[in-house]
Amino acid sequence: MKDIIRLVKGNRQALAGWIVLLVWILLAVLVPLFWPWSYSEQNVKLCNQAVSMEHLFGTDKFGRDIFARVWYGAGISLLVGTVSALINGSVGVLYGSLAGYAGGYADIVLMRIADLITSIPSMLYVILITLAAGAGVGSIILGLCVAGWVDTSRIVRGEIRRLKETDFAAAARMEGIPCIRILWRHLLPNAAGPIVVNMIFLIPQAVFTEAFLSFLGVGLKPPAASLGTIIQEARSQMILYPNQMICPLIVLCVMLLALNTIGTAAEEQMRRGKSE
Repeated sequence: MKDIIRLVKGNRQALAGWIVLLVWILLAVLVPLFWPWSYSEQNVKLCNQAVSMEHLFGTDKFGRDIFARVWYGAGISLLVGTVSALINGSVGVLYGSLAGYAGGYADIVLMRIADLITSIPSMLYVILITLAAGAGVGSIILGLCVAGWVDTSRIVRGEIRRLKETDFAAAARMEGIPCIRILWRHLLPNAAGPIVVNMIFLIPQAVFTEAFLSFLGVGLKPPAASLGTIIQEARSQMILYPNQMICPLIVLCVMLLALNTIGTAAEEQMRRGKSE
């Protein structure tokens, strides 16, 4: 938390990213709860309404309020991105730290297994799982987590291999401290910077993947709504009613931009700290 506060204070780019992201999250949480229109409520009398004070983003071809649907879908996209990033980060940290600290043949075997998993495109995992288990939030998260942890594990492995050769790690081993304690109390905290930066970037990757798959029609199915499904449904109305596609696209792009801005600022802060 101290690192985050220092990052925000010393970087206007990071501050702007955090403000935009917090506003985005508040809207994704509060709009589905308190907005007078439901994301799934249909009204044939309100089909394809333009942007107005009553319907801020207009309505779609079924008379559903796009503003309510967009922020409900934003919450689904945020849930998919956050949960998959936490799972991938946790698995990657565990796998990479074990491989990096063990070294030798164990390291070689573990990393070759990771290479074998990543030999198949991650997008294919998601598509196969959603086709086999049915489209839903759980199947999409599972598909994203099959191979999404590999990059994190490689970063953690490299950091642990570097840190275990330092003087403080050698001193801890000479004192007879158990390996698990050395890894947990001494090595991983010193590798926290690259781990946090990587996990920040995992969120927009997962959000974009979910939106892309939903746009292709292999993600969430109606009546569930994500930003990808809303954009896909508006594709047929794009020429006559461009607001139906532009509004969810802007919301999606703002979130991705905010998260990537925060990740880039954190990466710059980490590099500056290393150089100092």
